[in-house]
Amino acid sequence: MNKSVLKTLFAGLAAFFLALCLGTAGTSADADHVAESEAECVIEVSSRRVLHEKNGSDCLPMASTTKIMTAILILDDCDLTEEIAVPKEAEGVEGSSVYLRAGDVYTVEELLYGMMLRSGNDCATALAIHHSGSVEAFARAMNEKAALLGAEDTFFVNPHGLPAKGHHTTARDLALLSAYAMENPTFEKVVSTKYYARHKWQNKNKMLWNFGGACGVKTGFTTQAGRCLVTSAVRDGMKLVCVVLNSPQMYERTAQLLENAFQNYRLETVFDCAEPLGGLLAKYSFRYPLAAGEREQISITTKKCEPLPQTRGDFAGTMQIFLKNSLIFSQNLYIM
Repeated sequence: MNKSVLKTLFAGLAAFFLALCLGTAGTSADADHVAESEAECVIEVSSRRVLHEKNGSDCLPMASTTKIMTAILILDDCDLTEEIAVPKEAEGVEGSSVYLRAGDVYTVEELLYGMMLRSGNDCATALAIHHSGSVEAFARAMNEKAALLGAEDTFFVNPHGLPAKGHHTTARDLALLSAYAMENPTFEKVVSTKYYARHKWQNKNKMLWNFGGACGVKTGFTTQAGRCLVTSAVRDGMKLVCVVLNSPQMYERTAQLLENAFQNYRLETVFDCAEPLGGLLAKYSFRYPLAAGEREQISITTKKCEPLPQTRGDFAGTMQIFLKNSLIFSQNLYIM
């Protein structure tokens, strides 16, 4: 057998065994041996329904998953094409880095990729200062935005997640923030990118390679926080976000939780706004993740104004949708 054939054979075997080893991060074959995380939460993005939770309201450090909130502010408030001269405060920031140097010029978009793919603490610092003038001012903006998005038990001290007193979130809050972020197409494009060719940055998130349907979002680790991972994945039109905090086997546990959620829930159309409502108009359809048997527990009630107005487009009542006795959706009704 000549050298070129041997070389090809060995290369193929090496690739096979590497794929086999990495693939264990995306399966739940050894489910009984996967360690649970200190805190966990799985939600469906469009409805924000919690599909799984463990210690979901416990306040914990979250390491570099902090950068999800940083990216939210940057995408909401900044022009991605704008160029930034790296401030001196961003050079040499400890921890993960893309090795920015003060005075070098990058676009906001480039720094966003460096922050989310390579977890660059220097990129996060540069973006924070660009946005708010200082890390402290940016942290205040992070907290204001988090509160608006319903993250009631979260507090940020910095944009990157390095250990700091009082810097914490909960698995549920982080899932809510990540769901909001994943509704932004640009955010999803960034965090689902495996390789950013312009700077030869490869995404650290192994779930993108090893879990079917994975489309983001962010890894994190510090000694204080442990291993943290936020993952989004979509199958059959249902997009989930899974958060694990202080998770010794974060990839394996995330794969297990996502597989369980995809197996146990389906995103179903509960109400179609094209359905006739006796001369009334509902503007919105409603879809919701349902487990087996839950469809029969859905009830829809309407309350009409008395007397009904006669002018087209006038408010005519309300619709409420319940799962068992819990209100899961409501909307106004109008005259057609």
